[in-house]
Amino acid sequence: MKQIITAGLMTISLGFGNTALAQSKDNWPSPIPDENYGQILFDRLEYTRTDEQQNRAVWDMQAWYGGDYHRLVFKSEGENTQNDGMPTDLERAEVLYGYLVSAFWSVQVGVGTKGEMSSDADMENYAVISYQGLAPYWFEMENSLRINEDGDMQFINETEYDWQLSQVSYLQPRLEVVANLTDSEKYKRQSGLSNIRIGLRYRHEIVREIAPYVGVYYSKALGNTADALKADGESTSETGVVVGARIWF
Repeated sequence: MKQIITAGLMTISLGFGNTALAQSKDNWPSPIPDENYGQILFDRLEYTRTDEQQNRAVWDMQAWYGGDYHRLVFKSEGENTQNDGMPTDLERAEVLYGYLVSAFWSVQVGVGTKGEMSSDADMENYAVISYQGLAPYWFEMENSLRINEDGDMQFINETEYDWQLSQVSYLQPRLEVVANLTDSEKYKRQSGLSNIRIGLRYRHEIVREIAPYVGVYYSKALGNTADALKADGESTSETGVVVGARIWF
């Protein structure tokens, strides 16, 4: 009896095996084709009121287009102080090629420019390499090294963390550190740690693409940069409140 049952099970197994083998690769579904897609993100689109009673409009955006591994990236950041008679300050405008080197990190290389947005401004042009991605414990980081036409080097780190309070609300600490690796007489930069900025924003998503927020920040000049500002009789720190929106599409 056992022999009959064993023979039957073997026959059923061989039958299933032959059926699987009978399915030719020609009948298998084709892989998902590579596709290009993109996004435009305004991470900061805000209005700022400083402790010196200055009002500023600030933007910080990033756009990209491409596939999983290869992307064209554009980044822009700047601010305009209201009613001060000065042009808008462009902190960066960069065009980069990005390549995904791991599941959460990409290397980006390209060129950029910064300076006052006026017809007679002496813009600072530079090459840039960035390492951007998601660090352990879900910290979003961007590390950038800039080298301008005169060989002056600057390193910038930006770190954000989204602490989810509910399905639609977040508390976001933000840290930015700037270090000048060389002196630059032309652009009045002193070597060493230059500036640190700490911020905290609370945002609420109306829909996934639109999230208004309010927040505060503290900025402090450091080292040789702070000494130079003191020598000129200027303040080395700033505090402010912000209201704005995070928008993507």
